[in-house]
Amino acid sequence: MDRPVVALENADAVYDYYLSHQQNRRVARLAYGALAGRFRPRVHYGVGARERLRSLIYDDSRLIVAVNHVSDTDPYTVAAAAWSSALRPVIGRTRVLAKDELFVETEPGRTRGRAIAERTSQRRRIDMMGGIPVFRGKDHGLRAAARAGNLMMDVCAERLRRGDDLALFPEGTCNEGDPTVLQHVGSGIGHIVARARAKGVDPTLVVMGLHYGPPPGRYRGASVHIDVPDLTLPEKPITIARTVAEYLQVAVELSVREY
Repeated sequence: MDRPVVALENADAVYDYYLSHQQNRRVARLAYGALAGRFRPRVHYGVGARERLRSLIYDDSRLIVAVNHVSDTDPYTVAAAAWSSALRPVIGRTRVLAKDELFVETEPGRTRGRAIAERTSQRRRIDMMGGIPVFRGKDHGLRAAARAGNLMMDVCAERLRRGDDLALFPEGTCNEGDPTVLQHVGSGIGHIVARARAKGVDPTLVVMGLHYGPPPGRYRGASVHIDVPDLTLPEKPITIARTVAEYLQVAVELSVREY
């Protein structure tokens, strides 16, 4: 299937494509490794989180990884952290929600001496990372983006059912205020979990707090705190979102403390 143009008016074709798109896992692993060498995140874990994460992956449990959003480089930091952590085995079978404007077809520049993750077009880079586009209400208007949002959540739930994991930034936009305080977490993550459950899948929450240090911040050597709360997520989407916000805020505070 040809890659469709990622545009709101083309949402049906876009989500049909990303319902089954699969990047080359070997290339993805090479790219994530290159990003780890470039960004060099410092990964820390909550008590017992590394062992619990390894056990969940060994048991082939589905994961939904919630990350705070403080910089445009966050997707690359998260990729680097995945390579540098117990999440490495899920590289290549994790879908990552990303705003639609990242799925642009730009031409690569000179390739000599550049890392593998930078030698392709912007669209191919985000596809290689397992991206699924999100048409945000703040960019397209709430009413116009609502139907596309429903399609996106259906695709996420189905990908979880098919054996993929999911990573997302539940704040929905970069935090331009205090990076130590989480922004509002919308109900989107709750609706994805609810739809996955309707398909017989009950994903486990993993929270990842990112901190780059005091302004202006260094995008290398970020502090990353990973935790796997020992809980069953609630039933209602809005309550799921509140629970995610509670645990993610703690992970953010610990990433600051561990910087």
